Amino acid sequence: MDSEDDMHDANDVESLDDFYSGETALASDEDDGDYEFIDNDSDDSEDRTSHRQQNYIILSEEDICVRQEEDITGISTVLFISRVAASILLRHYNWDVSKVHDAWFVDEEGVRKTVGLLEKPVVEFNLSPKEPTCGICFETYPCERMNAAACGHHFCCACWTGYISTSINDGPGCLMLRCPDPSCGAAVGQDMINMLASEDDRDKYSRYLLRSYVEDNKKTKWCPAPGCEYAVDFVVGSASYDVSCNCSYNFCWNCTEEAHRPVDCETVAKWILKNSAESENMNWILANSKPCPKCKRPIEKNQGCMHITCTPPCKFEFCWLCLGSWSDHGERTGGFYACNRYETAKQEGVYDETEKRREMAKNSLERYTHYYERWATNQSSRAKALSDLQQMQAVQLEKLSDKQCQPGSQLKFITEAWLQIVECRRVLKWTYAYGYYLPEQEHAKRQFFEYLQGEAESGLERLHQCAEKELHVYLEAVGPSKDFNEFRTKLAGLTSVTRNYFENLVRALENGLSDVDTHGACSRTSSSKNLGGGGGSKSRGGRGKITSQRPFPSQTKGLDDTNHWSCQHCTFANLNSATTCHMCHNRR
Repeated sequence: MDSEDDMHDANDVESLDDFYSGETALASDEDDGDYEFIDNDSDDSEDRTSHRQQNYIILSEEDICVRQEEDITGISTVLFISRVAASILLRHYNWDVSKVHDAWFVDEEGVRKTVGLLEKPVVEFNLSPKEPTCGICFETYPCERMNAAACGHHFCCACWTGYISTSINDGPGCLMLRCPDPSCGAAVGQDMINMLASEDDRDKYSRYLLRSYVEDNKKTKWCPAPGCEYAVDFVVGSASYDVSCNCSYNFCWNCTEEAHRPVDCETVAKWILKNSAESENMNWILANSKPCPKCKRPIEKNQGCMHITCTPPCKFEFCWLCLGSWSDHGERTGGFYACNRYETAKQEGVYDETEKRREMAKNSLERYTHYYERWATNQSSRAKALSDLQQMQAVQLEKLSDKQCQPGSQLKFITEAWLQIVECRRVLKWTYAYGYYLPEQEHAKRQFFEYLQGEAESGLERLHQCAEKELHVYLEAVGPSKDFNEFRTKLAGLTSVTRNYFENLVRALENGLSDVDTHGACSRTSSSKNLGGGGGSKSRGGRGKITSQRPFPSQTKGLDDTNHWSCQHCTFANLNSATTCHMCHNRR
């Protein structure tokens, strides 16, 4: 007879299949002793990864320098101008090669005048024996100690150095430096910077020039992670804005906040503002305090009687209920724990508006707290999972490889599981912001959203528990475990179906749960297809191959379950006694 633990393990395999209701299909295979994954699943995973990577390229500083030099060389070659002039042109047009070509060939003279690229000097330098005078300090210097831009306005080297140093220390504006003469607009190029500036100033200028290639270019941005030196070249117009930098930070290209699918950038901005704004503090004050009748400072009452004394210097004594002076209260008004005046006035409707505002503020605060606490909990859980992943990669994988006699390449499924946990925690976190801004009047969508969210939480917790607690058994084992391959199959299977579920959940939420209309009915044409209504054959054979087919975990066991029946339109599991679906109100 099987032990209780053996029965539990067998139920785990079936409950995995039951939970995702068609996400996995078990097929009997008498020749195989263990579960095997069909290669198509891994191929699909690679295709998805490749597809995600096609819409952006991660650039290191070396990559940026190479691209910058290529653009400068290209402009210099095509327009027959110096590299310094090409650099000035590109900076003016935000490193857009096409714009440079268009403007130059339409009106070369106008572009030269605007940018400050002069073809000949404005002032001819006097080569007379008399020493020239600097136009800034008005001192005379030998010719070799004087310098000028293309315009011909000569200034002494000391004044040039001071002028350049001041401009560089003022910030990136030094990249568009012009001649010190107030009436002149000639550009000062990098050749003069390198010749006249100090080494520190030259390094700063080069740094500004490198950063301008990213910051002035609409197609590139720096990774917003603290201390990250990578930039991202993005294909504008791509469907997804999610970017995964080489530093492991995931962010949204559009708003540069952390990656936040399925929530749009506008909702994220509102949510972040709400979390940091004073509005919630005011809601708390309004819901949990009353103003002193004399000085109007808010007072919180957390215990004790109705006799309140305001803090110094006010010291006004009043009744908490009616806010009247305590000198008018006593045994005749109800004593210290009641107020007859308040009860009478309340019945007359005197406090209706005030109480209504306080109740509304309290309800609003409670609702916000509900969503924020769960948002923050998933955020901390994600941070913990990320820490566990790093610990796993640094220490535990090597330990597991030794104990289970498995090469490192055969343990990638563990890393993939933890990466999926981290990603799912992020998605689940933002579903709470999505739920907070989901309109209250759309009851059907809200119910369906909460159902899908609950299923997501359950599936993720199952994966997390398997990757954390069940893996611990094999880490603490003395030697190789016979059932390690079964654990591999289980964890990899959970990872696969959880990934599929969350990917489709994100798409459904981004589409606004379009399968559910505002009147509480689900779309007959697409809900079964998009929300898990497709069929999937199952066999109760204990061994077989696992494939992922279904997008959502839906309770599609139909009438096989003696207590429930599954709606064919929205997949909701209803009690057998119900004749219409509780979710979409379609008849059985």
